[in-house]
Amino acid sequence: MKLYGGIDLHSNNSVFSIKDETGDVMARRKLPNDIKQIFLFLAPFKQQLTGLVVESTFNWYWLVDALNEADFQVHLANTTAIQQYSGLKYGDDKTDADWLAEMLRLGVLPEGYIYPKEQRTVRDLMRKRMQLVQQSTLNLLSIQGLYMRHLSYKMSNNKIKQLTPEAIMTHFSSANTAQATICNLAVMKCLKEQIKLLEKIVLTQVQLKPDFQELTTIDGIGNILALTIMLETGDIKRFNKVGNYASYCRCVSGARYSNGKKKGKTNSKNGNKYLAWAFVEAANFAIRYNKTVKSYYQRKSAKTNQTIAIKTVAHKLARACFYVLRDKVPFDVEKAFC
Repeated sequence: MKLYGGIDLHSNNSVFSIKDETGDVMARRKLPNDIKQIFLFLAPFKQQLTGLVVESTFNWYWLVDALNEADFQVHLANTTAIQQYSGLKYGDDKTDADWLAEMLRLGVLPEGYIYPKEQRTVRDLMRKRMQLVQQSTLNLLSIQGLYMRHLSYKMSNNKIKQLTPEAIMTHFSSANTAQATICNLAVMKCLKEQIKLLEKIVLTQVQLKPDFQELTTIDGIGNILALTIMLETGDIKRFNKVGNYASYCRCVSGARYSNGKKKGKTNSKNGNKYLAWAFVEAANFAIRYNKTVKSYYQRKSAKTNQTIAIKTVAHKLARACFYVLRDKVPFDVEKAFC
């Protein structure tokens, strides 16, 4: 008899549900997040278990790795794509675990990608870099805001990076405003140092794979962004079509249409937020250094607005990356932005 398992994972405990081929619950138990107790519970069912479904929550690494090492067939549920069973009048952790097992039994489970353990820590280091870059940008924008608010002067990014505490003290009449600006500047410089350190560490551990070398032929994508795309994408063959990849990169707006009419929105958070960020960054660089891309961006922003125009450029770059990786060809800007 085949069995199917669902695990509703929380920060300090998990609820397990084991179902048979007919959908009946064979066993159900709430356990602390202790791998020894978990293995003791699963031991009687191991030989018959077709698979175990774990929710893709913030803390799935330890459990999925331990189950894989113990030779369980593990599936990572894509929580943003799961549609809860609407026939339930009352739902709790037990019904959630039951539903995960049921979707596996029915073959309708939306699965997430289990990234190889040995490469995951390097990828997470790049994610930390992205977080620090975003925080640095927030501090830079805060400095710009202070100059606009108090002096009606829009300072460029380059001039902000060249500021010194002494210069700031002469710019503002209020010592408090000057000190606030100096604090932002100090935090921004500290973040820049840590970003450079992370980049140095990553570059000593991983290099662009041959299949990803052509990414650097795309205007706007240097070594660091190429590494980010490589580490977040994984094997390009797991995406059947270019639309699947663009959607995974969150470059496709979520909408539901019927009879040519928009009926509502779908889950816009489906996909990889780190790839979404990477392609927006690439788009901002591309419009600076490539005349064809810049011209396309200007035409688009004239019809809509700058935000939508940047996202459209990011979408086209994501599609271009798919073909560059799949077909192993250099980037052709005329094809991408015709």
